[in-house]
Amino acid sequence: MEAMSPLVRSFVAHFGEMGSRWGINRTVGQIYALIFVSPRPLNADELAEALEFSRSNVSMGLKELQAWRLVRLKHLPGDRREYFEAPGDAWEIFRTLAEERRRREIEPTLSMLRNALLETPATPDERYAQERMRGMHDLIELLTSWFDDVQRMDTQTLGQLMKMGSKVQKLLEFTGRIKPAREA
Repeated sequence: MEAMSPLVRSFVAHFGEMGSRWGINRTVGQIYALIFVSPRPLNADELAEALEFSRSNVSMGLKELQAWRLVRLKHLPGDRREYFEAPGDAWEIFRTLAEERRRREIEPTLSMLRNALLETPATPDERYAQERMRGMHDLIELLTSWFDDVQRMDTQTLGQLMKMGSKVQKLLEFTGRIKPAREA
């Protein structure tokens, strides 16, 4: 693989730094970024060479990316090595990330909250805590229901909805369905 251009190197470095803020390690973020901007599928040796990472580090990163369903395995005719590519559609990537975060983070929290709400509070403090948990549960349930609706939308409709932005709020305010947001 040829050396990364300054543009690609900058993107890869930034993605690595952002990865640590998103809950993945820097190496995994950089591996993903390079696969994402590559015009062709890459194998682990190419990734290790370009990023100057150990082959084992790249292999572990690729396994994590596969577990998140962010890269696809591809075999090239006449080549026994495994190649990896990222989906080309940014919306597909966003949807996959959202689904995985829901599965890994939101669903366990909802499960814990449902169980906590089934308990009979023994003290006023527990009753208070349970009411707070109920508010959190109801909000998360509402958000996951909305997320399900959004996930069923085709990409074009979803894009149009996103472009509407605050126009939706103004429409609801105009029709009297919501009150204006509090000013900070």
